[in-house]
Amino acid sequence: MGGVTLENYKWQYDENLQVGTDYNDLEEIAGYDERMSRFRDVEGEIEDILDFLNLDGSATLTDLGCGTGRLVLKAAEICREVSAVDVSKSMLEYVENRSKKAGLININFSNAGFLNHSYREEECAVVSQLALHHLPDFWKMVALRNIFVSLKVGGKFYLRDVVFSIPMEKYKQKIDGFLKWTEESAGEENAANYARHIKQEYSTFDWIMEEMLYRAGFYIEEAQYSDSMIAVYKCVKPRSMDF
Repeated sequence: MGGVTLENYKWQYDENLQVGTDYNDLEEIAGYDERMSRFRDVEGEIEDILDFLNLDGSATLTDLGCGTGRLVLKAAEICREVSAVDVSKSMLEYVENRSKKAGLININFSNAGFLNHSYREEECAVVSQLALHHLPDFWKMVALRNIFVSLKVGGKFYLRDVVFSIPMEKYKQKIDGFLKWTEESAGEENAANYARHIKQEYSTFDWIMEEMLYRAGFYIEEAQYSDSMIAVYKCVKPRSMDF
């Protein structure tokens, strides 16, 4: 199934526009995993993803916004085929080099985003972590629909992103508290990255994200909210009679 392309639709949002941290910067890429490890249990997150997806040797998986490829490399040890998708060519080169060193030959690499990736039909599973917020809400909805259409019935979608579950009367205290905690636990650089995210990027509210997932066609098996800022959605493409 081919996605829409910038060549065909001049009004489409350009995912190559730099918003927030520049992940074409080799220094940013090299230091990403170390920075994340200061305040995230990435290995635990990958275990949670793979446990939910329940993949086997016949499965296919696409990681949209694959970053440094930690999930991609783990999934490639299980799945028949894995697609690593990212708008950063430098990120993809980094992941490809890691896959070669690991001797993994079942990974496809796509320099694309949510809107112009050529989605595989009858996909078993799709994952997106900390990437969808790069799109404004209208384009998030287009992206979610692209993902839904690509999945087979019963296929699973795992989404982790910055999503605000903040009472509006307390948003200043909540954000200030989160940034203070980030600085204390993960350092000034990570706190500055989050502050830039809040100021410049397109994270949305929990109630909007849930509604978009439902309207895209998904059944949300589980929604998890952490620290009023991070959300995880475990979704399934249902049979029409189940939805």
